[in-house]
Amino acid sequence: MSSAEPTSPAAPLVVLVYASDRNTRENVRLTLGRRVAADLPPIQVLEVATQPAVISAMDRGGIDLAILDGEAVPGGMGLCRQLKDEVFDCPPVLVLTGRPDDAWLATWSRADGAVSHPIDPVRLPEAAAVLLRARTGTSVQPA
Repeated sequence: MSSAEPTSPAAPLVVLVYASDRNTRENVRLTLGRRVAADLPPIQVLEVATQPAVISAMDRGGIDLAILDGEAVPGGMGLCRQLKDEVFDCPPVLVLTGRPDDAWLATWSRADGAVSHPIDPVRLPEAAAVLLRARTGTSVQPA
């Protein structure tokens, strides 16, 4: 490709956010912002409040990362395990745990990552970026 050819902007990465509490969904969306890292394309957040909505979205495809609230009712950890068992080429899943000591539950659920409540505005985007880089094959360029 010559330098005179225009480059098309990268399509946004789709991040599914499941939480039964709309305040939690909003907090995650606001914490992630429009872009979780400078080296990644912008993100588009798809908020869902029910487990059937998560399953439907995953069946449609096009999800690059799922963030599931382990404190949701019903919980996101059991749903994570179900997705890992049932969805072919399941995208990475980041589970929000009730407290740091619950990280072992995220391991049981086969989550690819875990961040505890309360939502940390530094840790959540960093964890999401790590999983999105792995999904897209992007590596961090040294400064």
